[in-house]
Amino acid sequence: MVHRRVQLMAVDTRKAVRKFRFERQLGRLMFNPLVAALDKIGVRASSVVELETVGAKTGLPRRVPLTGRADDTGVWVISQHGRRAGWAHNITANPNVRVGNEWRTGTAAFVPDDDVVARARSFGGHSKLSQSATALGMRALQSDPISVRITYT
Repeated sequence: MVHRRVQLMAVDTRKAVRKFRFERQLGRLMFNPLVAALDKIGVRASSVVELETVGAKTGLPRRVPLTGRADDTGVWVISQHGRRAGWAHNITANPNVRVGNEWRTGTAAFVPDDDVVARARSFGGHSKLSQSATALGMRALQSDPISVRITYT
């Protein structure tokens, strides 16, 4: 019985890694450039947050658009691929970040006990339809989600 469970976990892990690799390519080649182009012409969704990390290997600034929700003390985002995401890897190496439009500095921390489904719904605004659409979209693109809290410094 235990052996079967380990096999199933290995299959799930391989599927998650394949999904991550496919969606990382979609993000790099299609979604991130599209969001950046729209941002250049002044079109930005209220739920888009630009995060700047320091590259773990290069030490250079790295920017990525994310879906998130800001409040008075910081920003909530979800790493849809857990610690596999490049920006999440950078946060592990150096949690000091900068966040979007006004470029506020902060410290990022993974919050594994947070309910990512409820968190994703909170990014969708006030209507139930918008919340559900945001949560469904994020669920479709995730492989190993974890919430990340960025607290302003």
